[in-house]
Amino acid sequence: MDEELRSLTERLRNEAGASPAYEQLVATEDPNVLADALTAPGQPLWARELVAFRLGLAGDRRAFEALVLLLNHRDPQRCASAAHALARLGDPRTARAAAALATNELRVAYALHPVRLLVELRAPEAVPALITTLGRRLRPHDPYRGVALACVEGLGALGDVRARPVLNEALAHPALAEAAVHALARLPG
Repeated sequence: MDEELRSLTERLRNEAGASPAYEQLVATEDPNVLADALTAPGQPLWARELVAFRLGLAGDRRAFEALVLLLNHRDPQRCASAAHALARLGDPRTARAAAALATNELRVAYALHPVRLLVELRAPEAVPALITTLGRRLRPHDPYRGVALACVEGLGALGDVRARPVLNEALAHPALAEAAVHALARLPG
């Protein structure tokens, strides 16, 4: 069993309580049963997360919308699980959705996992989105240093020279300077 799936099922088992639906959704191998549970009215959040995650791991694109919603959830564990499943889903819309979430200033508090997902996907949208997000985080007293640090590290991992100007700006921020030095060292030229 995938380690992320094991972790998710343990967490959701607690949320589900003694619900018999939980055991059914964990046990079924039928993707249509999972997809039906994803769209059925009145489903609790734990059930939607479980089936979306399982469908995502299986490469079933019916999970895309639910996973994107979970990627933007206020609970970091749900975001992390959604990012893991989206990275394995193989849906071409994933990078565009992650870039939109990463650059949405109204939801910047939840941008950490979309930023990390963009880096993992290495999609064409990744570098421009990370540059934009990091540039906004370089304002004085910005409370989202974790997002900024993920952008710096991600830009280093992606190794695109377009990131050089914003990484040079990040050098002036003590919380980001060391990571910026390492990221700049990874850029070609």
